[in-house]
Amino acid sequence: MKKLLNKSFITNFIALLIILTGYICPVQQQFVKSVGFFALSGAITNWLAIYMLFEKVPFLYGSGVIPERFEEFKLSIKQLMMEQFFTGRHIEQFIEAEEQQGGTLLNLEPLLNAVNYDKIYEGLVSSIMESSFGGMLLMMGGAEALAPLKEPFSAKMRVTLTDMVHSEVFKGALQQGLDAHKISTDIVAKIESVIDKRLAELTPQMVKEMVEAIIHEHLGWLVVWGGVFGGVLGALFGFA
Repeated sequence: MKKLLNKSFITNFIALLIILTGYICPVQQQFVKSVGFFALSGAITNWLAIYMLFEKVPFLYGSGVIPERFEEFKLSIKQLMMEQFFTGRHIEQFIEAEEQQGGTLLNLEPLLNAVNYDKIYEGLVSSIMESSFGGMLLMMGGAEALAPLKEPFSAKMRVTLTDMVHSEVFKGALQQGLDAHKISTDIVAKIESVIDKRLAELTPQMVKEMVEAIIHEHLGWLVVWGGVFGGVLGALFGFA
């Protein structure tokens, strides 16, 4: 509240100077005092109203509204974020736009790299040995006879899988299986869970400081303009 107090102090101090001037000036004393008192009352009233936003004042109903209503403030923050930024429709549109632009929302390269081609080869050899060709292969040296095929088979299998996942048919099937609406719903649920967890950590003091940090500059000017308009009304009263 440092900047607010500075503005308030300067405004109130000037109003007091005008009042004191009204008592010592040789002419228009009533007029000058009227301007000073009205300016001081406008500045003090606005300062008190601002103070009552953040602090509870005994016997003044409605004071301390921000700490008192901090649960409502938290709910408002959540609603603002979820309804304006993280709506299911917004996320769904983003996913669809990425898909239309060829975005790589699902990168299958790590999956291809994680495939154990040796295991696939071993499974193939095992299947051959258990088939009717197994006996014939034993006569030719058994599974060891197929060893030279291991590297070419693995390389060919990788090329085949890569071609498959990049084919239009596979992409179409994958896109059909990936429901943008379901994905966006899941993302929204996770975001909401994170926001709920963070908001649950907020205290009335934190909410007060957060709101105060956002609007303190403008609140200070309310005190200044309260003094200015109060002085104008005091001048009009003095002329009346």
